[in-house]
Amino acid sequence: MKAGTTVKISIGCDHAGFALKEHVRARVAAAGHEVDDAGTFSDESVDYPDFAAKVALAVAQGKADCGIIVCGTGLGVAMTANRVRGVRAAPCTNQFAAEMTRRHNDANVLCLGGRLVTKEVAERIADVFLSTPFEGGRHARRVAKIDSSTAEAPGAEEDR
Repeated sequence: MKAGTTVKISIGCDHAGFALKEHVRARVAAAGHEVDDAGTFSDESVDYPDFAAKVALAVAQGKADCGIIVCGTGLGVAMTANRVRGVRAAPCTNQFAAEMTRRHNDANVLCLGGRLVTKEVAERIADVFLSTPFEGGRHARRVAKIDSSTAEAPGAEEDR
């Protein structure tokens, strides 16, 4: 993603991330980005994997340039999203993490914790994530390894 370009974003959350998702959604839409809201649409209890998967699949299938997913910590949605091939989801609690995960990891899904960051901090994190380009170079080789990784845990074949 390049600074100053319009980005198509799939955004989603669970109940714990609803308020922050709504705030970030409005912010990125006001910045001129195209936003597809995958839900949830209230703070009633739901299962975060359902919404994380919707966002991750939209990114993996090319229906969105990137995704933003919010749950209580950003961790559960990151774990779920990273199960989808082609998705590189990163939980970020500060601008530096958002910048580096874009520059070095070409992360395509930002995960935020509604119970960890304020609305103002989330705004800054999302702004940095959406405007920071991937550096490529030596990092491209590493990202290719991430994307091609299908390794099992050592000894997994012995458990079958």
